[in-house]
Amino acid sequence: MKRNLFDEIPEELHEELSTVLSENENVRIERIVSDGHASSEGFWYDQEQSEWVLLVAGSATLSIEKETGIERVELKPGDHLLIPARQRHRVEATSQNEKTIWLAVFY
Repeated sequence: MKRNLFDEIPEELHEELSTVLSENENVRIERIVSDGHASSEGFWYDQEQSEWVLLVAGSATLSIEKETGIERVELKPGDHLLIPARQRHRVEATSQNEKTIWLAVFY
């Protein structure tokens, strides 16, 4: 069935919207829509799966915890990165002027 990544995005989002587009026992593909959202103060993702993420629209700033300190990563449309399993990271900011749309592959 044909679907469009930009369909069914509410005008107002009080929290991030995550939609599973496809999954099996090994892989999950999600569309994530942010609207000025960021991780809660002090919260860090620490996932059991690796995550490949592509920024489709908007902008975002991530913090990634490394052995040498915290790395800040600025993302614009088309940018993508791999976050290995157990790599602590957080969303510092997403665009305040437009929806930020992510495509995330967890494996």
